[in-house]
Amino acid sequence: MQVGLISDIHANLPALEAVLDDMPPVDDIICAGDIVGYNPWPRECLERVRTVSSLVVQGNHDRNVETPHRYEHNDMAHAGLEFAQQELSDAQREWLSELPERTEFADDAYRLVHSHPDPNRLGSYVRPAQFPKMRPYLDDHVGIVLGHTHIQHKATIDGRLIVNPGSVGQPRDGDERAAYAVLDTAADEVELRRVEYDINRVISRVEECGLPTKTGTRLLDGS
Repeated sequence: MQVGLISDIHANLPALEAVLDDMPPVDDIICAGDIVGYNPWPRECLERVRTVSSLVVQGNHDRNVETPHRYEHNDMAHAGLEFAQQELSDAQREWLSELPERTEFADDAYRLVHSHPDPNRLGSYVRPAQFPKMRPYLDDHVGIVLGHTHIQHKATIDGRLIVNPGSVGQPRDGDERAAYAVLDTAADEVELRRVEYDINRVISRVEECGLPTKTGTRLLDGS
C-alpha cells in the first residue's frame, strides 16, 4: 500500500494545496497532526485534511485551540491559536479535541504519533539525532511515523523504519519548500519529497489577518 504522509500543516493552505497536487497516486493519506496554528487558513486546512485523510492524530496546536494562553511565551504560536479559535466553528474545534494522540495503521504494523511515542512524554521532540533511541518503541511495530520537529528525516534502525515527513506548512530544516513523504508499507520504504509553493501569498494573508509579520517571513528560509 502506498501512503501519503503529511504533518505540521499549521494552517498554511497554499503549502497544503501544493503538496496534495504534487503527491503521486496513493492508496491513503495519513496526517501526523498540527493542522492548525501559526498561519491564516485554519478552517480551510482542517476541512481539506478531514476530506483527504483517513487517519489523523492530534498535535499540540490542535490540542490547545481552546487554551491559547498556554503559548503566551511565543508570540507567533499564541496569535495563531487565538486566530484559529476565532475562525473555527464549534464542530471543527470539537473534531480537533476528539482526535487521538496516537494510533496504528497498516494492520498495526506502523505506529502514528505527533511527538514522542511514549505516552508519558507527550509533546517531547524527537529530533533526527534521537531516532536511534526510538528502537525500544519499535518492538511491536515495523515503523513509527511522527512529526512535531518540522524537520524532515528518515532512518532505519535494526531493519525498522522511523520517519518524520517534515512540515507541510512551516519547515524548520533550512529548506523553504513544503515537505511530505510517501510510504510503501509492503516494502517498508519511504520517499521524502519537497515541493515549492507561493510563500508570498502566505505573507500577504498573514499581514491582512493581523498576525505577526515573522509568521510569514520566516517561511522564506525554512526557519
